[in-house]
Amino acid sequence: MTRNEILGYTPDEKYNTPVAYFSMEFAIDQSLKIYSGGLGFLAGSHLRSAYERKQNLVGVGMLWKYGYYDQGRDGNGLMKPEFIEKDYSFLQDTGIIFTVTVHDAPVHVRAWLLKPETFGSAPLLLLSTDVPENDELSRSITHSLYDPNETTRIAQTIVLGIGGAMLLDRLGMEPEVYHMNEGHSVSLNFYLLSKYKSLEEVKKRVVFTTHTPEMAGNEAHSYDLLKEMSFFYHLQAHEARSILGLEGDNFNYTLAALKFARKANGVSKLHGEVARQMWGSNPAVCEIISITNAQNKAYWADPLIDQAMAADQDEAIINRKKELKRELFKVVADQCGKLFKEEVLTIVWARRFAGYKRADLLMRDWDRFIALVNNSALPVQIIWAGKPYPEDMESIGLFNQIISRAKPFANCAVLTGYELGLSALLKKGSDVWLNNPRMYREASGTSGMTAAMNGSINLSLPDGWVPEFAKDGENAFLIRPAADELPVTEKDRLENLSLMDTLEQTVIPMYYNEKKHWLSILRKAAKDVVPMFEAGRMVREYQEQLYAPSTP
Repeated sequence: MTRNEILGYTPDEKYNTPVAYFSMEFAIDQSLKIYSGGLGFLAGSHLRSAYERKQNLVGVGMLWKYGYYDQGRDGNGLMKPEFIEKDYSFLQDTGIIFTVTVHDAPVHVRAWLLKPETFGSAPLLLLSTDVPENDELSRSITHSLYDPNETTRIAQTIVLGIGGAMLLDRLGMEPEVYHMNEGHSVSLNFYLLSKYKSLEEVKKRVVFTTHTPEMAGNEAHSYDLLKEMSFFYHLQAHEARSILGLEGDNFNYTLAALKFARKANGVSKLHGEVARQMWGSNPAVCEIISITNAQNKAYWADPLIDQAMAADQDEAIINRKKELKRELFKVVADQCGKLFKEEVLTIVWARRFAGYKRADLLMRDWDRFIALVNNSALPVQIIWAGKPYPEDMESIGLFNQIISRAKPFANCAVLTGYELGLSALLKKGSDVWLNNPRMYREASGTSGMTAAMNGSINLSLPDGWVPEFAKDGENAFLIRPAADELPVTEKDRLENLSLMDTLEQTVIPMYYNEKKHWLSILRKAAKDVVPMFEAGRMVREYQEQLYAPSTP
């Protein structure tokens, strides 16, 4: 296959820099289950908007046999991870099989192609080790996204990074830019070192997007184990350490990526500041700018409510919102046996399920929560959804605790199966999109962008992208953050207090008693979120600020 056959379209002159975009996950379509959460949602929107702008960009990812996992329920209705084999007839077999060295042994890799016209995205090359030529251990490398076994996880990053770079060479593609979306593909740089013979030549070609604002979340492994796994390609561990000027016993993917790249970006203005604080004191790290994440409107926005909001047609907004709520409430009834009402204010908390995102903050003051959900004069309906990491027993325990606590209430539901399809239903069918992470832990948090595109008003702490968008009481509702220096439990108490005050005193009364004011906030949110938080802007900024060659 030639480069032109893979690309499938003629690039626009403004976006003609050849780019290879490496990511461990891509959320392109509900039917292609190779993603877990926000990183994949971002990558999927990037590829969709790259296609719309005819950018000269090819995605490089992994074909996960079992996906991330399927979120089922056990006999008691509690969450149960299920691993079910996936099959995709719409992927094209490129016919290319090559070998990547993992643990000093050859592992066969087959390359598949998602063609641009299939879902309206830039082309995506997907790597699989699940081929007959491999033994079962090698085949398992591409079985499950973010496998809990450490050596399997390392093997996955080798196949993505080194394998992805090797595939591009096999195809005769010479990207001017290798874009690492998070640090999982950092091993590609050791392949490029072997190819171009110097760190300076690698840095000319590599850029990096960092997403993780806490040190513990940035992947690191011991040099000895990485060398044993063949992570450094043809280099010894001490050579890798010396070339990058690294110290310590562990190789940190993010720090190494920042030393290999010519430029990097955080995924919101606030996260850019946090990233510079985290990494800036290390010698020889590249410049870290901010390019705020965004989402593809053509994919996410409901066309009818978008038209009504753009035309300021309040009656049409109200009617379409009721229709969208009915679609969501069918899922609630199907999964939970509860009949929600379209005229009732519906609050949704839905995103990747992790402790710092505090899915249960609403429930922290239990008596006040009960009073909220039992208020028949100003009723509310609350829905939770999200996927914990399948090996994170603490987060799964919290998910199941919310299921148990919400079960007695006819107006509270917890939904499973949080993927692209359910995410879209929730954004379109909610009135309020709740976001209450611990401050500075949410690098971007893009779900609120697509909620605003669908007539759902953000109720959020000012973290991630939110400070760049939110005007309290004009296009969103803000939860007041507690002082940074306070203990975590006190922050949780105060931020629950602010959340409940905002709901009881502002959000709920406005929905029922000041409909015109409510609709003005909803409409302004929809207008403000585009174009600043639509992925076309993000694609342009990547081209201009990250991909374009640096001028002397």
